[in-house]
Amino acid sequence: MGRIVIVDWSNKALFQEQLERHFQLRHEIYVIERKWQALARPIDIEMDAFDTEHAIYLLALDSAGDVIGGSRLVPTTQPHLLGDVFPQLANGSAPRAPDIYEWTRFFIAFPHRTTGKSARPAGEVLCGLLEVSLRLGIRKISVVCEAFWPDRLRTLGWKVEVLGERLQREDCEIVGALIEVSQAALESTKRFYDIEGSVLHPPDTLPPVRATEVVGP
Repeated sequence: MGRIVIVDWSNKALFQEQLERHFQLRHEIYVIERKWQALARPIDIEMDAFDTEHAIYLLALDSAGDVIGGSRLVPTTQPHLLGDVFPQLANGSAPRAPDIYEWTRFFIAFPHRTTGKSARPAGEVLCGLLEVSLRLGIRKISVVCEAFWPDRLRTLGWKVEVLGERLQREDCEIVGALIEVSQAALESTKRFYDIEGSVLHPPDTLPPVRATEVVGP
């Protein structure tokens, strides 16, 4: 059974606990660990202007049902990071279309990362990203990312176009890129991470109960 749960406006009530934990992890990783202080809020969650009813979340779960990773897709026909915050990364004209979505907030929780290589949970989220995109008829994915990401994704067999010049930020260089969604990219990513079958959890079904939960009186 796949471990990537897809949560959107239509089924968020089923996965409210996992979605809240996902926002907490985003705070732990982006605000505390990476020190993106512009994202800091008085509460220990990280949400931005693009966490709206249009967002689609990919939540990676462990065998106990705890969130260990995640990512987000946002339609480019709605406000999004590349088009509305960093249009200069696409030479002032970010691609927008019903079949182009933006990919943001990709993370893996610290205990599930590996040193010197990409962790399997990361591969599951990447495969989930492509699987969901293929199912939804998404043709391309735009992204604002650190400058090393296009080459890293190309090693997985992805076709990635850098849209403009690099932009130097306080702690890194970032670029805007456009990724082609294809079955070939999905299959090559599965081979790279030694993944078989679908990584997606069946829709509209509850994931495993967390081991720490107590059921009954």
